[in-house]
Amino acid sequence: MSDTPFGFGLPPEEPEDGDNGKKKGGQGGSQGPADPFGFGGGSGADNPFAALFGGMGGPGGEMNPGDLGAAFQKLGQMLSYEGGPVNWEMAKDIARQTVAQGAQDGSKDASLSPGERSAVEEAVRLADLWLDGVTSLPSGSGSVVAWSRAEWVEETLPVWKDLVNPLAERVGAAMGDVLPEEMQAMAGPLLGMMRSMGGAMFGTQIGQALGVLAGEVVGSTDIGLPLGPAGKAALLPGNVTTFGAGLGVPQEEVRLYLALREAAHQRLFAHVPWLRSHLFGAVEGYARGIKVDTTKLEDVVGQIDPQHPEELQNALQQGMFQPEDTPEQKAALARLETALALVEGWVDAVVHAAAKPHLPSADKLRETLRRRRASGGPAEQTFSTLIGLQLRPRRLRDASRLWASLTDARGLDGRDGLWEHPDMLPTAADLDDPDGFVHHEQPDFSELDKMLGEAARDRGTELGKPGREGDDPDGTPGDGKGDGEK
Repeated sequence: MSDTPFGFGLPPEEPEDGDNGKKKGGQGGSQGPADPFGFGGGSGADNPFAALFGGMGGPGGEMNPGDLGAAFQKLGQMLSYEGGPVNWEMAKDIARQTVAQGAQDGSKDASLSPGERSAVEEAVRLADLWLDGVTSLPSGSGSVVAWSRAEWVEETLPVWKDLVNPLAERVGAAMGDVLPEEMQAMAGPLLGMMRSMGGAMFGTQIGQALGVLAGEVVGSTDIGLPLGPAGKAALLPGNVTTFGAGLGVPQEEVRLYLALREAAHQRLFAHVPWLRSHLFGAVEGYARGIKVDTTKLEDVVGQIDPQHPEELQNALQQGMFQPEDTPEQKAALARLETALALVEGWVDAVVHAAAKPHLPSADKLRETLRRRRASGGPAEQTFSTLIGLQLRPRRLRDASRLWASLTDARGLDGRDGLWEHPDMLPTAADLDDPDGFVHHEQPDFSELDKMLGEAARDRGTELGKPGREGDDPDGTPGDGKGDGEK
C-alpha cells in the first residue's frame, strides 16, 4: 500500500536518530496498478481493488463465468453507492477480508478462548490497582474485554469514521467543484459516478489499512486516541503475544505492561471530559486546511474513462491533496501534535512509575514501545496514512520528561490537575522548555475567585442590591452587620 494512498502529502518531518533522514513505511509514489480490479491476481498491498475482486480466479488468474458475474455485481454496487464521502460498508468488508487472510507475519486471527479473556481481565484489574498509587485520576475502565482482530475492526470503525470523514469530505467537495456550474447539470451522471468511485476508493484503501493494522495493534488506544467505546479497556491477546515474541520477557510481564498503558489511557479519557472533543476538533481543524490541486483534478475529470477507473486512483496517489502552507494550518498541526504528545507523554510517565516497582523488564518494555513509535510503528504509520500527518516522535519523549518533572515538583494532584482545562496544559513552546514550565509560578486561582467575587458585589451595588464589603445586608453603608448585630 502506498504511504499516502489518498494522495495526502505528509508535512515536513524531522529525521530521527538512526533513520538517516529516510522516511519510514516503504516506497511511495506508486503510479497505480496495471490491473486495478485484481483480475490478474495482483498483490493486495499494491492494488486497492485486489481486496475487492481478488481471489475470484483460478491458480493461473483465469476467471470462470460465475466469478466474473460476482465481480461485476460488486462493481455495480460500487458505482451505485450514494452515501457519504467514504463507502464504509466496503471498508468494513475489505478490512474483515484482510484480517481473514492473516497478518504480515503469517499469523492468523482466531476466536479467543475463555482463558485468554480471563487473563486480559485479570491483567487490567491488576494494572488499575498499580495505577491508583501513581495518579490522582480514578479508574476509567468500566469494563474489560479481549478482542480478536475482527472484533477490533468492528469496535473501532465508528471512530475511524470521525477521523477520516472530514478529509474525505474535502475531496468529495472538490470533485464536484472542478466543473463550471453550467456543466455540472449536464454532467450529473458523470459526477455521481465519480463520487461513487471516490467513496469506493476511500473505502477500499481504508479497509486495507485497518485490516493490516488489526494484525498489529495491541489495544484500543495505540495511537493515543480512544478508538473503542468509552470506558471499555481492550487488549488483543494474539497481538500481545506477537509483540512480546523475541524480547526475552515473560509473557505475563508483557501483558501487564500493555494493560497498564490501556488502563492509563482509559483513566485520562474518562476523567478529562473535554479531551476527546479537543483531539477530534484538532483533527477536523487540520482537515479544513487541506487544499486540492484543482488543476490536476480538472485534468483527471476531463480525461476520465469509465472503463479505466484506475485513473482516478492514480491521481489520488500523486500528491493532489496537500496541507496548506498557512499560519492557520501550521497552528492546527502544532495543536494536534502537541495534544497527542501530551496524552502519550502522560501515559508513558505514569505507566513507568506504576510498572517500575513490580515488573523487572519495565525499562526494556518502555524502550521497546518508544522505539516502535519513533521508527514509525504500525499504528502511527496508519494514522499518518489515514489523516495525512505524522506525529513527531520527539515530542513524546519531551512530553514524558515534562510530566515526570511535574510529578517531582508539584506531586500527583498538581500534575494531574493540569488536565482540568485545555488552557492549563503545556504548549508546544513548553515542550521545548519543560523546566521553564515546571518551575514557573502556578496561577493563584484564589485571587481570581476574589476578583470575581468583588466584581459581583460591585455589580449588585450598581443595581441597588447588597454588594460591597462593609455594607449592611440592606445595601446601606455601614459596618457590614445587620441593624440588630453588634
